[in-house]
Amino acid sequence: MPVDASLARTEFAEANRRRYEELRAAGQGEMTKALPPPTALGGAPIVPGAIIRSETVPTGWYEAVRLRRGEALRIVDVSGRASVSLIGWCLHDTTERLNCADTAKVQWSAALAKGRVILTDMGRVFLSLIEDTSGAHDLLVGGSTPASTLSAYGETTRNTYDNFLAAAAKMGLGLRDIPPCITFFAPVSLDGDGRFLWDGGRKRAGDFVDLRAESDLMVVASNCPHPLDPTRPAGGGPVELVRHRAPPAAADDPCRTLSPEIARAFAFTDRLHA
Repeated sequence: MPVDASLARTEFAEANRRRYEELRAAGQGEMTKALPPPTALGGAPIVPGAIIRSETVPTGWYEAVRLRRGEALRIVDVSGRASVSLIGWCLHDTTERLNCADTAKVQWSAALAKGRVILTDMGRVFLSLIEDTSGAHDLLVGGSTPASTLSAYGETTRNTYDNFLAAAAKMGLGLRDIPPCITFFAPVSLDGDGRFLWDGGRKRAGDFVDLRAESDLMVVASNCPHPLDPTRPAGGGPVELVRHRAPPAAADDPCRTLSPEIARAFAFTDRLHA
């Protein structure tokens, strides 16, 4: 590439980066709060009387969980080898569903951690990430498919794509109703060239997330190894799903007050339930 063309390309990239930072500042405000620290491993115990139901999901299987507004779902990676892909729909209207693209766009980040929220395609808050010991989650790659399991195992095995189809069919939904998924306990990052990397050192036995429902929801959790996990086919392990009553959100709840954009999303959500 000629020197002049390379220089122009660099300047163009730098101009785009400056514009991105300007838009982020305008969208979130200069005083956007920092995320809270991660939950300590083994911390944030659930009060026994708050537990509604607990299920263990073996590798390759899935579970559909109905959550009422104000309830939470704790997902526990029991062995430190599992990855859990999640999708879901609002019960007031199943055309409103979890949206990965808006979740990243509105928060100016594809990195999910404690204090972040997951949005719907209608701009409302779907789930709040109120506890998180891991911070190693994937919003970009998606779950396993028949093709990815064929490549890993030499045969098509149980996978997230088929699990989501089966769960959707039980609700009278089909392929077009299945949104892109979020995968928890999937330490995916990008290198300088935009290639996906897997950092298995970030996985730990006992890691968990607590997801607080901000509307009445149906979520589906698929416990299948992530397509980038190099330990396949030996990888995977059971996960525990605990549906429980979450403490009411305080006025300074980190998820609700992280940025002006998120505060507006919560106001839009609360208005639906007023």
